[in-house]
Amino acid sequence: MLSLSTAQARRVALAAQGFCDPAHAAPTMRTLDRAVARTGVLQVDSVNVLARAHYMPLYARMGPYDTDLLGRAAERSPRHLVEYWAHVQALMPVGLWPAMAHRRDHYRARRGKWTVLEEGTDLERALLAEIADRGASTARELDDGLPRSREHWGWNWSRARQVLDYLYLVGDLAIAGRTGSFEVLYDLPERVLPRDVLEAPTPSVADQHLELVRRAARSHGVATLPCLRDYYRLPRLDQVRPAVEVLVETGELEPVRVEGWDRPAWLHRDARRARRVTARTLLSPFDPVVWERERAERLFGFHYRIEIYVPAAERRFGYYVLPFLLGDQIVARVDLKADRAAGVLRVPGAFAEDGAPAGTAEELAAELVRLAGWLGLAEVRVGERGDLAAPLSGALAAGWGGARPPG
Repeated sequence: MLSLSTAQARRVALAAQGFCDPAHAAPTMRTLDRAVARTGVLQVDSVNVLARAHYMPLYARMGPYDTDLLGRAAERSPRHLVEYWAHVQALMPVGLWPAMAHRRDHYRARRGKWTVLEEGTDLERALLAEIADRGASTARELDDGLPRSREHWGWNWSRARQVLDYLYLVGDLAIAGRTGSFEVLYDLPERVLPRDVLEAPTPSVADQHLELVRRAARSHGVATLPCLRDYYRLPRLDQVRPAVEVLVETGELEPVRVEGWDRPAWLHRDARRARRVTARTLLSPFDPVVWERERAERLFGFHYRIEIYVPAAERRFGYYVLPFLLGDQIVARVDLKADRAAGVLRVPGAFAEDGAPAGTAEELAAELVRLAGWLGLAEVRVGERGDLAAPLSGALAAGWGGARPPG
């Protein structure tokens, strides 16, 4: 059986995620399609303290790009991407729609995800008819005026909003896009998805699981069963094992041993076993490289927890902390905030990881200047928190961020 060192497995994982792909001087739709083929999905999240979650993984792989590319891919015909509950809420390639039929059937059988609705309500029929007539609409526009539930913080949804969410989960509606204020636009699937996707035969549930595990394996490069299960959030490992057995039989997966891993692992046949990774970028908390925290620890020795919901006084690193990937290692983490009114990228805290190489502050300075430029911010200001804060301030003051153009 093939054995991989931790460093080899780490480079395989980064190559599978697109960090060895050649850079394009000006990213195009082809660049975006290539990046999404690597990540499989782009997680969507409403937090906008720096940039929306689905924009950042593309930046990490493509460098500064025109975000209208993503708008065109997800909101204009012919669509390349559609929003669905693929990992959690995420943009996924439209071709993945048939492999999500089991998920749509599951939500239909249980009548929702969080809120269980009664069978076949008049409100469902009324909302579908209204959308059919008026086109893509937000929940606010369609709200039936019923009192909103205030029982749970953060989930202040009207009855119409709950029904719309259900209709989207079961595929009776699709998400056509989002407004500037991030409100979902609901529309009929036939006005969102390509006809060939909607008319494609529905695979068996086993074949749907097989396709999701196949895609997860390709995006991971090397993975354990829990890694493969988590990527598209299959509920149980017994839904993954049969798919892995098929992929081993067909030669798409090869069993491997990985140094320091106490579980069986599999290497995808197309995985690139890179000898070197030359990445220099910041990773969103919702980037596939780090969203499975145990995997990130095994590959990078990087313990990571997002602290958005931790009371401010109890946070260790900060509110919105991004890992800094340099080469094939995560060497630092920075708390970031885009102060758009002031035109400043604020860095309340910067922290070096154990063993961070000499020059980390200078490399991070260059990356922050590049990120600020992409966000349309004119300046980077570093606070005082963290052992990397002073060296980072010094590097920026020395003009290092502009002295060596990002690679």
